[in-house]
Amino acid sequence: MVEVWFGLLCVTLALFAVLDGWNIGAGALHWLAGKTESERREIIAALGPVWSWHEVWLVAFGGTFLLAFPRAMATSFAGFYLALWFVLWAFILRGISIEVGGHVGDRLWRSFWDVGFALASVILAVLLGAALGNVIRGVPLDGSGKFTIPLFTDFGVRGQVGILDWYTVSVAVFTTLLLSAHGATYLRLKTTGPVHERSEHLARRLWAAVLVLLPVVSLETWVVRPGLYVAMTERPAAWLAGAVLLAGAWGLFNGLRGTAERRAFAGSCAVITSLLAGAAIGVFPVMLQSTLAPEHSMTAYGSAAPAHGLALALIWWPVALVLALTYFTVVMRHYRGKERPTENPPGLY
Repeated sequence: MVEVWFGLLCVTLALFAVLDGWNIGAGALHWLAGKTESERREIIAALGPVWSWHEVWLVAFGGTFLLAFPRAMATSFAGFYLALWFVLWAFILRGISIEVGGHVGDRLWRSFWDVGFALASVILAVLLGAALGNVIRGVPLDGSGKFTIPLFTDFGVRGQVGILDWYTVSVAVFTTLLLSAHGATYLRLKTTGPVHERSEHLARRLWAAVLVLLPVVSLETWVVRPGLYVAMTERPAAWLAGAVLLAGAWGLFNGLRGTAERRAFAGSCAVITSLLAGAAIGVFPVMLQSTLAPEHSMTAYGSAAPAHGLALALIWWPVALVLALTYFTVVMRHYRGKERPTENPPGLY
């Protein structure tokens, strides 16, 4: 039962990373892909109708985390209090920027909120990458089952670590490039004209950078947590994730080389999903690795809710998932197709 709920938790996280990931990545490229006000409005129009819906999966992740692993969630949220406030304010700035920016026709007003939107998107990508790095590296969890973590200490990866060190910064940079490449691939699919051309150029450059950094970050991960790769080699699911990664990379390469935009975007989604899946498979069952002493680490089994509660929750969780996916499908079908630039779009769009 614990394994099932850990898998469901990872599903919600992967859905958020893939779906809101292209919004965050496209937002980070807001001023690179769009050079004029009309072009930036085109980018907003490609994201605007669905951006808030994609964040439902972050709420689903939090709800599933609380339901299935309450002890791990309580410890994580208390320990990462500072980082969570940064994330919250970045989400608020991003939401305000995208909702308010288009309601006044003044050029200075729109430029201000466009900058805010791009800045908030970059900050979110960095923070989410640093969060992933912290999960893989571990936190200073002591014998009491609690931890506090400052923004940084000595930039080391052992002992009393901070949120930022040489490893988590590397993962943050890699994640920012990965989400930006994902966002550029999405904009290539959804836009036309100059924005499409710039997005295509950016997608190729950014995916090349991701390809260069992936083995570097992988090597760093082996140094920081070698047991992750040992676990992956022993678990068949990790081999499946590797196969999905190769298939996604093939689709991405062929789609970017030609005009198969949907194939490239599908490959981009598969690459992100497989990387997250591989990491999750490698760290299980440890949810919070202790950088002080391995015996202080918190596992999924030790932090899970009672078995009867998990069993009862399996009755309604699939129903909620089906309803959410159905609504997502309806929304995406309604807004399918490419966005066209407009000189004076009404309101937000």
